[in-house]
Amino acid sequence: MSAPAETTRLGHFLGPHGVQGGVKVYVLGDAEQLLALPRVWVEGRGWLRVRRADPLAPGVALHLAGITSREGAEDLRGLHLYAADADLPGLEEGRYYYHELRGLPVHAPDGERVAEVRDVVDAGHQDLLVVDHAGGEAFLPLQAPYVVVRTNGAGRPDAIVLTEDTPAGLLGEDTEEA
Repeated sequence: MSAPAETTRLGHFLGPHGVQGGVKVYVLGDAEQLLALPRVWVEGRGWLRVRRADPLAPGVALHLAGITSREGAEDLRGLHLYAADADLPGLEEGRYYYHELRGLPVHAPDGERVAEVRDVVDAGHQDLLVVDHAGGEAFLPLQAPYVVVRTNGAGRPDAIVLTEDTPAGLLGEDTEEA
């Protein structure tokens, strides 16, 4: 059972929190995003209503409908959880969710379109853009000074721009000098 379309992975369950079904979540990104969600999609379980969400440094403890015991929470350990993109709270201008980057064009420093973002993955020490380009698939580090997320007039992402500092060869291009 794979996550539905138009969802964003929020993290994974770490294990029980208390004895009444609370479960700790390792959060990808900002834990505040989970506090107001009405529901989450749980790998292998489907959509579950959020009864309560408590801040728990550095993550969140969720209390989900149908999970009322420590044993029930234990059964969720290691499962991924997702939110419907439409359920995520709005962000201030200049900030964005990773799902907003999917489908964006990737431009070389000269403006040429060289790829398209398929997904964003959390690689632990840094996030990576998964991009499709003429030579196949590549992973681009989503970090300055290599990548700039260009925004439109409303402050929402509209393209990824590689800078002059981006190392050669990330998109499989030939790096040998002639």
